[in-house]
Amino acid sequence: MKKIVSICLLSLVAVTGADAAPSYLQRNTDGSYNVRYDYTDKAKTGWYVGGRAEMAFLNWENEYSLNGVSIGADEYSFESVFGGNVFVGHTFKYFWRAEVEAGLIGQFSDKDQGIEFKMTVPYVIANGYYDFANGLYVGAGLGIALPKTELNNDFLVSGDRDERGVSPMGALMFGWSHKLDDNLVVDLRYRLSGFWGHEQSRVFGDGVTAGANDISGAELSNDIGFVLNNSISMGLRYEF
Repeated sequence: MKKIVSICLLSLVAVTGADAAPSYLQRNTDGSYNVRYDYTDKAKTGWYVGGRAEMAFLNWENEYSLNGVSIGADEYSFESVFGGNVFVGHTFKYFWRAEVEAGLIGQFSDKDQGIEFKMTVPYVIANGYYDFANGLYVGAGLGIALPKTELNNDFLVSGDRDERGVSPMGALMFGWSHKLDDNLVVDLRYRLSGFWGHEQSRVFGDGVTAGANDISGAELSNDIGFVLNNSISMGLRYEF
């Protein structure tokens, strides 16, 4: 077999000239040839971008007071809101990833005794991940939440209708990713995160009563406690 290959190679050299061997042929000192192929894959930069659609389940408490006196609280458990995020990241040494994520947890609204409460939560967070060989990964994040609340009622005449807070935000993640092709990756993620809400106050106008009580000029305050978020998301990321 070796003789047949050598004869074929020598015939090729004879036809094309002794010095005109193709680049994938390497000539040895004894006159024989080695076939050498140089496959060079596209080098990955480590950078990636992507986006996720997310369903969040929020848990928190609104405590209401009138002129500083508590008048009760609303407790919310696993209230579902739809949101999403975009992110850019970098992979280090195959298993470690770091990314910056900007997103919107979603908008929740509730109306009670004519007063409408709304909460929307945009955020920015830095995440770190460790990828296992089977596609599973774990991660943690630290960032800033910017919850925005609204208190709407025709009898509330002063004070800001909407107010924005700033709170540190922490997160723990667990997920699974799968390559669809050389560059595109599908990502499923569960995240447990939390942040603190803020207090918002508005004042009732003249001639407003609650039952037999005149509450004209009274200040209504809404204090949001710690907000716990369980979220499930699905997304795609493109690796450069």
